[in-house]
Amino acid sequence: MRVKSVACATLTSNPLPPKEGEEVRKNMKALHWDGHNLRLKASYPSPELTRDQALVRVHFAGICSTDLQILKGYMGFRGVPGHEFVGEVVEGVPAFAGKRVVGEINFACGDCEFCKHDLGRHCPKRQVMGILGADGCFAEVVAVPVRNLHVVTENVSDEEAVFTEPLAAAFEILEQVEIDFTREVLVFGDGKLGLLCAQVLALTGARVTLIGRHPSKLGLVKKLGIRTVLLSDWRPQLADIVVEATGSTSGLEMALSAVRPRGTLVLKSTVAEEHKLSLAPLVINEINVVGSRCGLFPPALDALAQKKISVTPMIEKVYPLSEGLGAVAHAARPGTRKILLRP
Repeated sequence: MRVKSVACATLTSNPLPPKEGEEVRKNMKALHWDGHNLRLKASYPSPELTRDQALVRVHFAGICSTDLQILKGYMGFRGVPGHEFVGEVVEGVPAFAGKRVVGEINFACGDCEFCKHDLGRHCPKRQVMGILGADGCFAEVVAVPVRNLHVVTENVSDEEAVFTEPLAAAFEILEQVEIDFTREVLVFGDGKLGLLCAQVLALTGARVTLIGRHPSKLGLVKKLGIRTVLLSDWRPQLADIVVEATGSTSGLEMALSAVRPRGTLVLKSTVAEEHKLSLAPLVINEINVVGSRCGLFPPALDALAQKKISVTPMIEKVYPLSEGLGAVAHAARPGTRKILLRP
């Protein structure tokens, strides 16, 4: 298939008994992107662990918009894509053996000034799972630094836990912007991240409106009491806080036009194409612009455990890894909800 520009523990290795370890490493299947083609490889080299890593057998992996942008040239990545996963630790630190886990995607050095100030997500030496310099989770197993792992509680299903990474990205907005019940908030984009952002922001009591193109997707949060508006019916209005999560080059201009003077524009989209936009309104209207990327996992896992956020209705279809090329093609269709891979 050709995809066109479409809780740390002591870091000591403790492999599983040979029989199980050999089974994990035999005939590893993975989706591999070489910069031009996405292929399913039946015998891709399994990860060689360093002393600070664990080997995780992937239960589910989620396909997100960033993965699709990777296949358009974003970040110039080569390797196994994918960064949303839930799985079981099968090799590595004893404290995590057999645990069901999710993992943060930024593999920081741990020693630089950024890391020393808890900014590992911005470590200049970092690798990013399935995005920058590190193979991702569209495979049977994935290697993850132990310090990045978070144990999933029993009352959170695999189908819920696989949403932890994008849900953490939605919660990151609350770490960056002060939002309360007095605020008028607009979220542009009814993709997976937009649906999660709308739910997270609604937890603050703010007046949240989600604007999107697909009635069926808007309906997923409308039933939760969140106001929704079809983009074709939307009439320009100004809001205190506007979140751009359309995943499109046109979304930024549209979102910028909806920010009240001295309001805040939160940018969540990562798009491979170039943007051309006049920045004059940012100066004239004194708008605060906040880039918002990855977030902390504990708030997301806590919200899932307390059933504050609804995620499983977002799942459209689960594919086996052997049908991964079809899964990626499906995920790229306009209006598609969440597509999962089950290795």
